[in-house]
Amino acid sequence: MSTATAKTELEDIALADPDRERLSALLVGHDRPPRPSALSASVTFGWRAMLKIKHVPEQLFDVTAFPIMLVLMYTYLFGGALAGSTQEYIQFLLPGIMVMSVVMITMYTGIAVNTDIAKGVFDRFRTLPIWRPAPMVGYLLGDVLRYLLASAVMLAVGMIIGFRPQGGAIGVLAGVGLLVLFSFAFSWIWTMFGLLLRTEKSVMGVSMMVIFPLTFLSNVFVDPGTMPGWLQAFVNNSPVTHLATAVRELMAGNWPAADTAWTLGWSAVFLVVFGAATMRLYNRK
Repeated sequence: MSTATAKTELEDIALADPDRERLSALLVGHDRPPRPSALSASVTFGWRAMLKIKHVPEQLFDVTAFPIMLVLMYTYLFGGALAGSTQEYIQFLLPGIMVMSVVMITMYTGIAVNTDIAKGVFDRFRTLPIWRPAPMVGYLLGDVLRYLLASAVMLAVGMIIGFRPQGGAIGVLAGVGLLVLFSFAFSWIWTMFGLLLRTEKSVMGVSMMVIFPLTFLSNVFVDPGTMPGWLQAFVNNSPVTHLATAVRELMAGNWPAADTAWTLGWSAVFLVVFGAATMRLYNRK
């Protein structure tokens, strides 16, 4: 059978003959494209997430306008009262507020997953001959761009109003890299909720209930030494506190081994526990 004849017959069957067994038999006799690798499939889905930003640029408001507002508001509202001057406070605040902002925007991963489920897009993904976790990893890879953009915006604003990282470019890059790594792992929590909950409003509501206490009950804004003892016990062991301390110290030119190790450990826990839970839900969805 010639290629042209086979193609014509396949088209005729697809249009007029519902017998799938005959169609499958014809397809088996022809070469199929190779199955994409796990990396290729994940990068493709990551590119899809970036294209969605291209077509709806308003999605970038939460990583541009919102971080700028946070930096300016907290610096000039609380800088004089807490540190004596805004110049002193911005040195302490900026790494912490950058951690807070990036951790907060991780919840949009779960919202995007839930939206695609509601639209039926995930039903199509499940029929593709690809690595199972690729759609989820693709979402997270696409969001890495959002984390980097938010970090860059906040650093630029901070530098304008007086932030001076003593660790130089290496310290800043190390701090941002640790923050992005933690955020990638932390995002798996929201992919799980995106699969588990019914609506995107539910995902946002649950996410805010977790993120707000976790970020505000930390050392992002103030040193926990002035807090009550019972609150210090929670704050000092919070993953956000370990992350904020590590990022702050790296940008100051120090190498905080303990807090960095804690941050990497928390990241591994989030990735293993919630990554496994996400894929279990995805396979059973």
